[in-house]
Amino acid sequence: MMGSDVILFLALGLSIWVIGTVYYAYHGTRILESTSARYWIAFCVSPVASAVICLAILWWRRIPAPHWASAMLLLAIPGMIGEALVLSHLGVFMPKLQASSGGRYGAFLFATYAVVLGGAELVTLAAK
Repeated sequence: MMGSDVILFLALGLSIWVIGTVYYAYHGTRILESTSARYWIAFCVSPVASAVICLAILWWRRIPAPHWASAMLLLAIPGMIGEALVLSHLGVFMPKLQASSGGRYGAFLFATYAVVLGGAELVTLAAK
């Protein structure tokens, strides 16, 4: 990876996080505070959709498989830091959500980061 890739991945990670956070701030109640079926469908779809977006970025930049874990971590770090801030101040950043939905939102985040980072790590290990 080149130095410009590092900056690009951090910037893209920040952009993806901002878009996702704004989306959940406005539409999170329809997912997190709706029916159990809607929640679980979204819980399964969200990590897969995030992984597809991140994989598309890695393919676009032609990142070799041995570097996928570090590249994916660069994409994830801005969101992980940002989400710590959001979850610790949920009422400020997501005023439409009930406080009790913070755990559900956190579970979405954990599953998404686990799938994205875990998948990249498996590809990196297999390439080495």
